[in-house]
Amino acid sequence: MKIDIKHFALAAAGATMLLTSCIGDLDTLPLNPSDSTSETVYGKDENGYLAGLTKLYFNFVSNDTTDLQVSDGGASELIRAFWTIQEVTADACKCAWENDAWVRAMNTDTWSDADNDATYAVYVRTLQGIAYVNEYLRQTASDKLSDRGVSSELAARIQSFRAEARFLRAYFYWIALDVFGDVPFTTETSPFGGGVNPKQASRKDVFDYCISELTDLASDESAMPAARSNYPRADKGAVNGLLARMYLNAEVYAGTPMWTEAKSACEAIFGMGYSLCPEYSDLFRGDNGENADALKEIIFGVAYDAEQTQSYGGTSYLTLAAIAATDVTAEQKINGVNNGWAGIRVPYEYVQKYFNARNADYTTGEYTVSDKRGGMFYIKGRQESMNDALYVFLNGWTCLKFNNIPHDMTNDEFLATAASKAYSDIDFPMIRLGEIYLIYAEACMNLGQANTALPKLKELTDRAGVSAPSSVTADYLLEERARELMWEGHRRTDLIRYGKFTTPSFLWTYKGGTFTGQGFDDYMKIFAIPSSELASNPELHQNPGYGNATDK
Repeated sequence: MKIDIKHFALAAAGATMLLTSCIGDLDTLPLNPSDSTSETVYGKDENGYLAGLTKLYFNFVSNDTTDLQVSDGGASELIRAFWTIQEVTADACKCAWENDAWVRAMNTDTWSDADNDATYAVYVRTLQGIAYVNEYLRQTASDKLSDRGVSSELAARIQSFRAEARFLRAYFYWIALDVFGDVPFTTETSPFGGGVNPKQASRKDVFDYCISELTDLASDESAMPAARSNYPRADKGAVNGLLARMYLNAEVYAGTPMWTEAKSACEAIFGMGYSLCPEYSDLFRGDNGENADALKEIIFGVAYDAEQTQSYGGTSYLTLAAIAATDVTAEQKINGVNNGWAGIRVPYEYVQKYFNARNADYTTGEYTVSDKRGGMFYIKGRQESMNDALYVFLNGWTCLKFNNIPHDMTNDEFLATAASKAYSDIDFPMIRLGEIYLIYAEACMNLGQANTALPKLKELTDRAGVSAPSSVTADYLLEERARELMWEGHRRTDLIRYGKFTTPSFLWTYKGGTFTGQGFDDYMKIFAIPSSELASNPELHQNPGYGNATDK
């Protein structure tokens, strides 16, 4: 991981945020006086404050299950769990792991209020992350720094750390409100300690809070680091990117479209020096965190490193679970890792619909496609259809979009190194310029200014090697997002915004539980609050439609 991993151990040791429910902070000290606490970790030098900040970033990639009740720590990693909710529930991915209950529910859009490891992990990881941010902000308040005798120079640097922490809190809140709607809400000024139960805020109120925080962080007066100055940590580019994404979905989250604001947030990013990576595939290769061309496009990323960030989620999941063990031989490591879990793959119908793949030969592995983005699939030894084979991994198209082989190396050149790669080196792009171009186009279209966005769309299609659109329509943008942003964790949110997620008029493979697809209930656009959280916090209400829902 590009963030110095040694800081995590210190931060973890110093965390005093034990949890009763997910965000019930306890300001208690350990009984063992040798244990580290905020009082001993934070002092006059920078290391403790960097350690605490690293703890916040690490919450995206942590497999630790100390405060989680899950069967698989790897599946509980936040990026992996959120990715599952976004992609496996929609049309671009199905998982072959039949014996995992969360897999069956996500594959077929048949979840209920019964506890589900994927949704439970998202709930806990996001709200836990918020609790950590709140405590960090308490411990870095001006009076605390003054009491410790922190120098004015370090205090100024800590203001920048605090700005990053506030951005991370907004990101955690965005995930939580997107998945669950109304969520428990706390800040650094909220009451905390034993017996304090956080109150649940409306989705709109949490949205409004995030917009206020991000707007402040994006301002000229903010201590947030300048755009393109802080990778892989957050900066003003990341702030504006999250603002644009939230404005894009404002009507879903808060009931009122905010297209003008979405357009403005995108335009702010256009003035920050970002540019598209010339090769689309390079954005997802093992050296994307070091490749200067890729870093011109990645606005905010989560860093992974096979030697230092050994997570079973994130891009390790997206490489290892995307291939079978039989795909890995002494002569071939098709995506630069040394094993395969035979889990996730793409339905043929998705590939055909969005990439127009032709002439597929499952013996040689060859097929024809015009769009360069459609060249990411591996089909040798596969079967085309998942009909009656949802849990047979070799039925479907293998996706090699996330490829651990560096951009300037071949399979043969990386083969010896790949043999040692049990984890991925690929940074996961959380926000990138290609997404911002598409948000801009959608905002312009909804403002009656569609032609304004055509040059941006042409940049994307030129890179993909296909013709640019002559006009901008909702259908085109939804399809282009399916191509450009495939497997990047956007699809469920996109389909909800376009009114396609639950309706029987827009079908995909195994939607609603049948191979040809069927609609399902609208209330399932958001997920159930975990039962363990309802039991531990009487301030919470269940979301409408689920079995134990109550009136607000």
